[in-house]
Amino acid sequence: MTPLPLLAYRLLTRAMEPLAPRLLDARAARGKEDPARVDERMGFTRIERPEGDLVWLHGVSVGETLSLLPLVERFVKARPDLTVLVTSGTVTSARILEDRLPKGVIHQYAPVDGPGAVGRFLDHWRPGLAVFVESELWPNLLLEAHRRGVKLALVSARITDKTVEGWRRFPASAQAVTRAFDLVLPQDAASAERLERMGARVDDLVNLKLAGEPLPHDTAAFSRLSAAIGDRPVIVAASTHEGEEIAIVRALDKLSERVCLILLPRHPERGPLIAEALHRDGAAFAMRSRGETIGRDTDVYLADTLNEMGLFLRLADVVVMGGSFAPALGLPAVGGHNPLEPARLGRPVVTGPDASNWASVTAALAQSGGLIPVQAPWDLPQAIGPLLADPAAAKAMGERARRAAAEAGGDLERLWSWLAPLTPQKRPRR
Repeated sequence: MTPLPLLAYRLLTRAMEPLAPRLLDARAARGKEDPARVDERMGFTRIERPEGDLVWLHGVSVGETLSLLPLVERFVKARPDLTVLVTSGTVTSARILEDRLPKGVIHQYAPVDGPGAVGRFLDHWRPGLAVFVESELWPNLLLEAHRRGVKLALVSARITDKTVEGWRRFPASAQAVTRAFDLVLPQDAASAERLERMGARVDDLVNLKLAGEPLPHDTAAFSRLSAAIGDRPVIVAASTHEGEEIAIVRALDKLSERVCLILLPRHPERGPLIAEALHRDGAAFAMRSRGETIGRDTDVYLADTLNEMGLFLRLADVVVMGGSFAPALGLPAVGGHNPLEPARLGRPVVTGPDASNWASVTAALAQSGGLIPVQAPWDLPQAIGPLLADPAAAKAMGERARRAAAEAGGDLERLWSWLAPLTPQKRPRR
């Protein structure tokens, strides 16, 4: 029997659903939705469903959808008889997936959690298996898919105390939603304990963000940029957030050696704001989105574009992980970003004090000698200076990072073994 709060939620979302198109159009006007595809959020699509069985993989935003890519590629290679559908919820993630998804994989925006939108989506795509990454717990979508017999997996799940607290007043509802999953694989012990408090049956621990190959890159672009930079050392500040860019620029000004600093903001749409701040600070910079090139006088290259992380990480002598310095700057915590991306390419990594989203990975890389933690941006020169002065030591540190990253990447195989029994079986050829 469906708990009363879930029935009330279904009635409320049904009553509010007629307002959703207007709200989505308003979000599209602010750049938060794709105007050409906003109907997908209401469960409509212009794409025909291919014949045969279909598996559906969902991640919310950039980090989650990127973590799905190794699993998508595994499905494509191991089960070419299946259609693979990937959904996400943000414009940025859709743009990245457009370039990164294997040929034949379909991308759609996820439907809003209204009964009508959910019903249209499931009527059209009819998945046999649905895999949700991280912490997506939308009651209408999950319960309706479960009612239709779709096998459901929650993998690499990261559940916060805030999520548990939000469901605490509705324990029967929390259990109904979490028990809809046929497979629950949190990414760490803390998330496992929180899910169990919500009533879930936890099967194992899997962290998809530990899996993956080195990021791709454009070899011609690499050659052009490498020639433009010349013999200057390159420091890449990856996935930076508001306030970090200028703090890093000012800190690295104190290095005795002149370097080329490449800034990769986590959200490239912030490029113009970062450019204004760099201009006010008197930095000699070039902006990639404007087609500007690195010249002899360029100290900072603002790489405010999508899908080029692999290119810039390969140019780096040292990588500074953004999203990790907010507390030192008096800003809201971000939790850091994935240090395995530079580590897989054999690059030495430096991170700030806030790597809470990647605590175990950061600790493993630091223990291996492939990562250096610092307390604030102004501590960067003391960590980076010796590496620039001794390229052999920097290369050895990068190799230690690469080996540690390789050791961390076995979770995909374990996940595949768990998903195999839930995946639609191959149909015999006629």
